[in-house]
Amino acid sequence: MNVDRYKLAVVLVGLIFLGCGTEKKSVIGKGNGFSGELKVNVVTSGEKIENIELVSDNETSHIISRTFPILKARILKEQSPIVDSVSGATYTSLGIKRAVASALKDGGKDFGRITIKTKAPEKQIAYLDEVKTDLIIVGGGPAGLAAAISAKEGGLNNIILIEKLDILSGNGKYDMNFYDLINSSAQKNAGVEDSVEKLIADNANKMDTRERTRVQAEGAFKLDSWLRSMGIELNHYYGKRGHMAESNAYAGEEVQDGMEAKVKSLGIDVRTGTKGIDFIVENKVIKGIKVQNKNNFYDIKAKAVIIATGGFSANKELLAKYSPGTEKLQTSNQLGATGDFIPVFENNDIKLANLEELNLFPFIVKTTRDLTGGGDGFMLVNSNGERFLNENISKDKRFEAAQKILAQPEGKAFYIYDENLFQSSYRLQKHLAKGYHIKADTLEELAKKLEISAENLVLTRDSFNKAVRGESTDTFREKPFKREFKTIGPFYGVEVESAVHMTRGGVVVNEKTEVINNTGDVVSGLFAAGEVTNSSAAYSAAVIFGRIAGENAAKFIK
Repeated sequence: MNVDRYKLAVVLVGLIFLGCGTEKKSVIGKGNGFSGELKVNVVTSGEKIENIELVSDNETSHIISRTFPILKARILKEQSPIVDSVSGATYTSLGIKRAVASALKDGGKDFGRITIKTKAPEKQIAYLDEVKTDLIIVGGGPAGLAAAISAKEGGLNNIILIEKLDILSGNGKYDMNFYDLINSSAQKNAGVEDSVEKLIADNANKMDTRERTRVQAEGAFKLDSWLRSMGIELNHYYGKRGHMAESNAYAGEEVQDGMEAKVKSLGIDVRTGTKGIDFIVENKVIKGIKVQNKNNFYDIKAKAVIIATGGFSANKELLAKYSPGTEKLQTSNQLGATGDFIPVFENNDIKLANLEELNLFPFIVKTTRDLTGGGDGFMLVNSNGERFLNENISKDKRFEAAQKILAQPEGKAFYIYDENLFQSSYRLQKHLAKGYHIKADTLEELAKKLEISAENLVLTRDSFNKAVRGESTDTFREKPFKREFKTIGPFYGVEVESAVHMTRGGVVVNEKTEVINNTGDVVSGLFAAGEVTNSSAAYSAAVIFGRIAGENAAKFIK
């Protein structure tokens, strides 16, 4: 017995010795994401990856904050940087994976060069058992999240929300502004008197019925208090019904972070990376959604369905079909906006309208697709340093302006501005800080950095100012800008292009968000909200009608 104890003691001492000999190492790795270099600290113990820490990055905050935790979990699980990228954040994912691979290589383990095409081994196709719930919501953007919260508040416990991307919040997480919000704390603090009737009068249009316009306005009147009940605060009021979180903080991050947190706290079943591919139809009644999660396919049966899948700004085939010429443009929308349910609606005799109606945005940063520009006193020039259009681009002239930009030498256009405009715009300040824009002390230096004609750019500025002073006629504008372009630096610039920002047309719904078929009847148990619907409205309306959809779906089920 004493011998056995001695042997056991020897073994334990050996194990302890070996454990002590497995030294933990921390190695910094670098990779290039969507917006520049990022660094990670990879902690290893022998062959095992113990931890990954994000050290620094230049990525958009609402993308890196959602992407990094998902990718970290995947890498730690597989013990390899060769894992699936986070959909909706492809280049950010690539940068993280390359940074991890770089650190591991420095530590003695080489996974080879990781590219966009480097993927984890594909799993076999599997058909899983059906799932049953009360309500299924397809799409995890502003409308879908608002619907989930509202339905839960309406007394539903069994809710499933699916989102085809690995991250939530759609295009809302990118938005700087939250327009058409009335009766807000910020509006009251600014001393602005507003009303439902005033908003109705301002928003009356041909696309939305009077009933929907009224319901939207009534929803806008109640929305701020609802958002604040979730800790979402839009404290900065500006312009006409414009709201931001603060004067230096985007509305989208505040609203979407808050709604995601609320959905999580309510315990709602959220299934990311899960795409809705078709309706389940039994005896001509919609009974749920057929879904796909990677190579797993299954049915989700439900008593009601809400579609909140967004528009089709990122689907060039549909753009070419419904608005020829716009398929040549980039989109500023999130790349999941591919109109997946348009053919599904068509195949099920559901009414669609105004698919040709789009919202084009005049200027995005060409390399990052961020909305940029605007203001008074900038110049839009080509690579020759020459102006070529009226910079004050009205909505009805945006497609024409987009075509003119594409027609410039090498398809290049540059947004050039001075210190006055820089100081008046938080968006421009943010983009410079992120490295998207270029700054220079002189106009000639700026031209050199942007690789455009310095001599012509100075002449263009001088001609621009003469028109402002009334000494000559502006070649491109009946009325010149109100303010002269400064002659003393610093100066700023960025290469830009126009983009498809959002689609307006879509599935037809009534003021209750009930979907309408081609005979004008309500499709029982089917609701829709957000950019997937036929509507002239945008971000705030997606939240308003998402809330209404959740409320009415809960009533329908009960």
